[in-house]
Amino acid sequence: MKAIRTGLPVTRTLAAALLASSALLTPAQAQEETTITAVMHSGLRVLDPVITTAHITRNHGYMIYDVLTAVDEDFTPQPQMADWQVSDDQLTYTFTLRDGLMFHDGAPVTAADAVASLKRWGQKDSGGQLIFDVTASLEATDDKTLVWTLSQPFAPLMDVISKQSAVPPFIMPARVAETSADETITEYVGSGPFVFNEEEYEPGVSVTYEKFDDYVPREGEPSWMAGGKVVNVDRVVWTTMPDNLTAMNALAAGEIDYLEQVQIDLMPILDAAPDVTVEMRDPLGYVTIGRPNFLHPPFDNKLVRQAAAAALGQEQMLATMQGDPEYYKVCGAIFGCATPLGDQAASETLVAPDPEASKALLAEAGYDGTPIVLMAPTDVISLSNQPVVAAQALREGGFEVDMQSMDWQSVVQRRAQQAPIGEGGWNMFFTNWMVPEISDPLINVMVNGRGDDGWFGWPDDPQIEEMRSAYVAATDAEAQKAIAVQIQKHVMDNVNYLMMGEYLIPQARRTVIENMIPSPVPVFWAMTKAE
Repeated sequence: MKAIRTGLPVTRTLAAALLASSALLTPAQAQEETTITAVMHSGLRVLDPVITTAHITRNHGYMIYDVLTAVDEDFTPQPQMADWQVSDDQLTYTFTLRDGLMFHDGAPVTAADAVASLKRWGQKDSGGQLIFDVTASLEATDDKTLVWTLSQPFAPLMDVISKQSAVPPFIMPARVAETSADETITEYVGSGPFVFNEEEYEPGVSVTYEKFDDYVPREGEPSWMAGGKVVNVDRVVWTTMPDNLTAMNALAAGEIDYLEQVQIDLMPILDAAPDVTVEMRDPLGYVTIGRPNFLHPPFDNKLVRQAAAAALGQEQMLATMQGDPEYYKVCGAIFGCATPLGDQAASETLVAPDPEASKALLAEAGYDGTPIVLMAPTDVISLSNQPVVAAQALREGGFEVDMQSMDWQSVVQRRAQQAPIGEGGWNMFFTNWMVPEISDPLINVMVNGRGDDGWFGWPDDPQIEEMRSAYVAATDAEAQKAIAVQIQKHVMDNVNYLMMGEYLIPQARRTVIENMIPSPVPVFWAMTKAE
């Protein structure tokens, strides 16, 4: 083990990141500053956390932006930038910004900034769209007060705006938030605990964050995205290492401090490293899913989508992804098997694939053998196996498949394009979600049926929108569960997406890194580095 820890050369990627992060520092400053070097699950290229649900962009958002309210580890909304009050008739929500909020450019955060940010977020977010359907007004009444008035009660409003992912309503300066929701922002000024160092940013390679000295944390212990965000380090550098073995060896050798995802079959490398801790950040884990494109043939045909569902099987995909059954679970519940809304109704085909049924459905649909374009990321360990397994299963089920390899950030950018297949479009991709991100019909973006205003794939599904509205209006948990089961059955029949099961993925850190919050979203406040 000693030879591994002392003899491994620093990789070119890591060396470049370290040089970039120290290029502007004097020798004395470099010695004094505490830097955490992390290898995240993907490189960062998309910097606008409203236009994409990509986890790496969400993680970036939490570094530099803050939110009005946030859920704690008990899924309970808590004040963050603002406290709130609700009127007796449940129609008026009044938010009051706390003292000390300041943007990285020195300007104070105002209620007008929050209003503009919420309005832009509400155009893209699945739950936000439903809230704005019943919004009478949202306005800043003074610099610290915003009043949200509804035309009818929306009981889960605080849960939706406090959610930790997909998509959190990050607060930006009004001048930035006034950017069209169909365009990417070009200025990255937040009020969060870290400042984005744009000069040192290398898209897809390295990104550097610096402690925001003027950030005033909220009082209280940190709990998930809630509580005090106290920063104990000077800089955080995310460097990209597409090869997990290289990253694990770099961690074992002390050349990086944190690895967000650990490949299961390579875990013995870290088990033998005395100065490394391997752990589960999130006991709820993830789901992996396949998303068809409803805009173009052949998946604009329901029968063809049903054929894909018949061809694919969870067990084979999960076993290939994780290897060890301890780290995966066959589960057909679109809202997660262990959640209050979990139900596996009508998911039998995903548990037990039937290639012959797939072929029969394709014949009935008149499928002409045109290859489907399946985007296949090669650089994210939790996403690289699904397209390979799916391609083989789909071929066995009668499909022709054109599997096109690319890095994950290229998938992230390409999946947002609605172009025809012959002009750079796509038919299917696979991705993953944290279980909390898919646990109800308001948070789960894949059950959004608003066509072009929905999530990538863009199903136009008025029936599911009616069910989501009924879920909002439901007056008790039993009624909500009944509607959730209806949505489950509808998704399985209409194949809005392919639920491919649940899995766990470990993270790893050097033992000098302490006080890391055990949150589904990796955050770098509270964290300390001993050396």
